Amino acid sequence: MPTTKQDLSSLTKLGRYSKPSRTLEVFPSHGVKSMEVTLHCNEFTCVCPLTGQPDFATIDITYVPNKFIVESKSMKLYLETYRNVGIFHEHLAVDIGKDFLKFVKPKSVSVTVRFNVRGGIAIDAVWRS
Repeated sequence: MPTTKQDLSSLTKLGRYSKPSRTLEVFPSHGVKSMEVTLHCNEFTCVCPLTGQPDFATIDITYVPNKFIVESKSMKLYLETYRNVGIFHEHLAVDIGKDFLKFVKPKSVSVTVRFNVRGGIAIDAVWRS
């Protein structure tokens, strides 16, 4: 089934200039019972909450849609809001996961944050609903 105009009707960021925000837009899922979606972001940045030093990470969000699919540009803009935010890696996984549940309402979601080595240690954190 092709994407319909009704599928696009609630999207306000796609195809337009939009500022980063902590909101996610969705469109209807056409494959509710048989789909898993994974989003990969390999250019994520935030800063250490104590030192302000930059942190770089890869983020994978894997979910089973219920009624909605997240619109990818809104996800990109959402992640961009963390660029200058001081946050521990483990807190980031939780925050993204809870916001994803709030806006997308999937059947399940897993958020994996894989931070680059800093100070000799790389940190991965996984949050699941």
